[in-house]
Amino acid sequence: MTLGGSLLIRAAKKKDWRRCSAVWIRPDAVHEMDARGSTLLILFVSTESTSGAALARRLTNDTDCVPLRLVARWRTALGPTPTEIRAQRWLSGLLPRAKRAPAVHPGVQRVLGYLHEPRAEFDGLSLPVLAGIAGLSPSRFMHAFTGSVGVPLRPYILWLRLQRAACDLIDGASVTSAAHRAGFADAAHLTRTFRRMLGATPSELRLHTRVSLGMSDAD
Repeated sequence: MTLGGSLLIRAAKKKDWRRCSAVWIRPDAVHEMDARGSTLLILFVSTESTSGAALARRLTNDTDCVPLRLVARWRTALGPTPTEIRAQRWLSGLLPRAKRAPAVHPGVQRVLGYLHEPRAEFDGLSLPVLAGIAGLSPSRFMHAFTGSVGVPLRPYILWLRLQRAACDLIDGASVTSAAHRAGFADAAHLTRTFRRMLGATPSELRLHTRVSLGMSDAD
């Protein structure tokens, strides 16, 4: 969602761009986004959570533009400069609640715990290693992971890597450092993936964070 103005979204390269102020995107949906010139808020909802499972069932298309009247309410709730308190209040009324948590295979649960460790290494991460942690064969693990989480393993790990890189950038890391720690080949690889998945570049995120903290490029 843009905090002001709009963004461009398309579900696949062969489809036309659509202009929205906010958009829901299904798990594992191929999409491109262009939010240049706007302040963008990105909410990633894990599909293994109760809210994520309930939300995924509500979405009928790969990308659904959010009605403008609802976007206006969201922007009012968040304010021009969202704070943590405002964001928590907004989220509490935004996400649906599922009656029952989705069943997660015990081996998949072990892998999820490993992947979410702060020091988890993404560089060189392989399917046999993760299958070994799960105690399953690679083919059985891939099937169990998708069934448990709702998203295939590869795009799920890519999202985790993007999140790690974004957090490092917000904490002041250089683009090169953030790329290497998140398992990308180099800064250019991270930049291409950021632009394709998030509609912005790592440098733009880092600059926006510094400006919001009252810092200059010389700091």
